[in-house]
Parts: sequence; C-alpha cells; structure tokens
Amino acid sequence: MGSKWVCLIAIAMVLHSNPVKGTAEVMSHVTAHFGKALDECREESGLTVDILEGFQNFWREDFDVVHRELGCALICMSNKFTLMQEDARMHHINMHDYIKSFPQGELLSTKMVDLMHNCEKQFDDIEDDCTRVVKVAACFKMDAKKEGIAPEVTMIEAVLEKY
Repeated sequence: MGSKWVCLIAIAMVLHSNPVKGTAEVMSHVTAHFGKALDECREESGLTVDILEGFQNFWREDFDVVHRELGCALICMSNKFTLMQEDARMHHINMHDYIKSFPQGELLSTKMVDLMHNCEKQFDDIEDDCTRVVKVAACFKMDAKKEGIAPEVTMIEAVLEKY
C-alpha cells in the first residue's frame, strides 16, 4: 500500500453490534494476512532481526514505525498482493478489493483507503520510495488508532492461523 500494511480476524455478532469493534477486527484479518508476506520480503528489503521482531508488533503503542528498511519491506509485501502501483503508491481499486475480500471487509475498505491516501499526500514529495512508505505507514498507524480501527495485538494473534 502506498505505505501501509498489515493482516486480520472475525467475529460476526460483534461486527454487527459494534461497528468500531468490527472494523478493528477486520483490520486484524487484513494485518494477519498481509503479514504472511513478510518472510518472503525480509531478505529482499534488508530487515535486520531486530527490525523484523519489532515489525511483528506494528500495532503496539511502543513500536515506532521509523526504519527505512521497514518501508522497503512494506513495498515488497504490498507488491505480493498487487496493492501498489509502479511508483510505490497505493493502487486504490486493488486495495479496496483486497480489504473487501476479508469477512466484513466492506466495513473498513473506504475508511482504510482514505486514511492511507491522506497519509500518502502528506509525504508525496519524498523521492525515496522506502522512506516515503515508512512515513506513510507511521501516519496510517496513528490515524487508524485515532479513528478506532486499529486492531488489538491479541486480535491479530487470534486470526493468524487462518492465513
């Protein structure tokens, strides 16, 4: 994604009764599935063991999204799912379709794409793709938390085995 990333979970009754909780659960599915591409991209993007371990905690409050290599990994991971264009910016249609492919994904698709796009616009002048993408990812994480759609780490862990 023009920077952002990650994979997800599902609980139908909660999704119907609490939209904010529901979107966080959808986000956990997206995060868990997206994260499965990390192993394939680790070497290609130059992620060290420390950064790799930290990335597994992307949604934790104490994880700072700052390493350029993380941006390179996000580009690689996004390309595995055709979520970026050749200029390392989000492919809006593919991102919508990707998010909608998860249980209750339509609850989150528009919001997630809008948040990512707004973050991309803020850092559009950065020429280095990896640096720009990591800044977009940090912005997206902060905005997703503000909007109440960021998943809890336990949600992501609960759905990991599905992907």
